[in-house]
Amino acid sequence: MEIFKYLEKYDYEQVVICQDKTSGLKAIIAIHDTTLGPALGGTRMWTYASEDAAIEDALRLAKGMTYKNAAAGLNLGGGKTVIIGDPKKDKNEEMFRAFGRYVQGLNGRYITAEDVGTTVADMDLIHEETDYVTGISPAFGSSGNPSPVTAYGVYVGMKAAAKAAFGTDSLEGKVVAVQGVGNVAYHLCKHLHEEGAQLIVTDINKEAVQRAVNDFGAKAVEPDEIYGVECDIYAPCALGATVNDDTIPQFKCKVIAGSANNQLKEERHGDIIDEMGIVYAPDYVINAGGVINVADELYGYNAERAMKKVEGLYDTIEKVIEISKRDGIPTYKAADRMAEERIERMRNSRSQFLQNGHHILSRKK
Repeated sequence: MEIFKYLEKYDYEQVVICQDKTSGLKAIIAIHDTTLGPALGGTRMWTYASEDAAIEDALRLAKGMTYKNAAAGLNLGGGKTVIIGDPKKDKNEEMFRAFGRYVQGLNGRYITAEDVGTTVADMDLIHEETDYVTGISPAFGSSGNPSPVTAYGVYVGMKAAAKAAFGTDSLEGKVVAVQGVGNVAYHLCKHLHEEGAQLIVTDINKEAVQRAVNDFGAKAVEPDEIYGVECDIYAPCALGATVNDDTIPQFKCKVIAGSANNQLKEERHGDIIDEMGIVYAPDYVINAGGVINVADELYGYNAERAMKKVEGLYDTIEKVIEISKRDGIPTYKAADRMAEERIERMRNSRSQFLQNGHHILSRKK
């Protein structure tokens, strides 16, 4: 790929190629934007088909983190790391410590965290070499398992979306179809059950489904049946791209709100559901509880303070819906606009500050 053309097109700041022969480390750190603060984004380990594919993934994910962190109201920019390798067999202590030294060398411009293919134990190894890492073991002052916090953010965001669709944010009696019942979705189901919502669940993991049936009185359906069930809210909480040409004609819901990433297969699917009158809570906004939680570690983790910030996702989803109505655009575009407006305000503020400083110096001369 023509890397500088790509960086210029999407306004990236920096790409760092990391190599350590002894450990086998091959990593790419991508920093998209640090207007709001240092770039925060996880480290992903994956068996990429090519080096170009790895670089492209790092760049794409870094840009996504800029928008996610901006929309969440965090004073953080966007970055991401990918390590090329099989997380099941290529990991070793030397690899993550070598990577930690590269992170330390960026002197706080980039802060890493856990992601696909990496674990808390891996973050602890990185922590041996740098303080610029979050999601480490609670023994080191970390927030621990982020799933319950992410789930709570999805829950409050769902209530805000429900208010726009039904005129009330009460979920009592509402039928919620939950696609995927993993760690985050299980905790989401718990909140919904406690409020009196009726649950329909599916997952390829039959044990996860049975757990939701036993604990919350959920109704179980087959994976391909979940899209067409009679429900008020569809909550995609597993794979991405479940809002697509095949599923959209089956939807009977008025709200789409869940924890999965990349819920729209293509942007045009966001346009289609908007035209259908379905209220969509953009994925990277509603599922930001996890990153809000780990970001609090940067101030010395305080669970109460972190949860208070996560509660703010209710207001954030309301703001996205407000921008959507104000500008006559679908909510997925409104979320991008909200993030971009915040970054632009900071750029303008900084520019004005520098100009004022220049004028003061000129007068002194």
